[in-house]
Amino acid sequence: MGLGNPGREYEDTRHNIGFMIVDALAAPLHASWTQERRWDCMLAKFAGGWILKPLTYMNGSGTAVAAVCKFFKIQPREVLAVYDDVDLPLGTLRFRMNGSAGGHNGVRSLIAHLGGEEWPRLKVGIAPAQAGRPDGSRMVGHVLGAFSAAEKPQAESAVKRAVEAIQCALKEGMAATMNLYNRKEPNESQPSQTS
Repeated sequence: MGLGNPGREYEDTRHNIGFMIVDALAAPLHASWTQERRWDCMLAKFAGGWILKPLTYMNGSGTAVAAVCKFFKIQPREVLAVYDDVDLPLGTLRFRMNGSAGGHNGVRSLIAHLGGEEWPRLKVGIAPAQAGRPDGSRMVGHVLGAFSAAEKPQAESAVKRAVEAIQCALKEGMAATMNLYNRKEPNESQPSQTS
C-alpha cells in the first residue's frame, strides 16, 4: 500500500510519493483501480495480492488499511507500506521490516491500527538536496510542496527504482530485495571531482 493524500491539490507533492509509486506499480502488474467506498480506499487486484491507496488523508491511513486486512485476512507482516521519509536524501530507497513512526503521521496511524510496528515498509527519501531535514517551521511546507524542477528527475528515478524493488520483493522475498536495494544510490555518493 502507498501512503498519500487524495485530491488534485496533493497529487504531485513530496508527501504523495507513496501514491505515485503504487500508481506506477499497477500497470506492470496488470492491476486496475476500483474505488471501495466501504473501506475508503482505492484497491487494485493483481495475481499475487492487492495494491491499496487509502482515501482517508494521511492521518487516517491506518483505518482503511486495517479494514482491508481484516476483510481479506491479511497479516501485518504481509503488508508492504510505501511512503516518504524526510530524513533520507531525495530519491533514496530503504526497506525495513519494522520501526517507529519517526514523526510521520501516516505511519503513526498504521502502527495504531495494525497493532504495532512489525510490518515491512519501503521508505523513499524526500529531504532537500542541500539542507537535509527541514526544521519545524519549514516541515509542512516542504512535505506538502511539489517537487521542484531540479528535484523531478531524481523523484522520477526513485519511483521507477521503487517499482522495480517491489516487483523484486514479490518474486525474491524481502531479504534478497533488502540486500539489493538498501545500498547507497548514485545520488547519495560523494560529489565527483571535476578536473
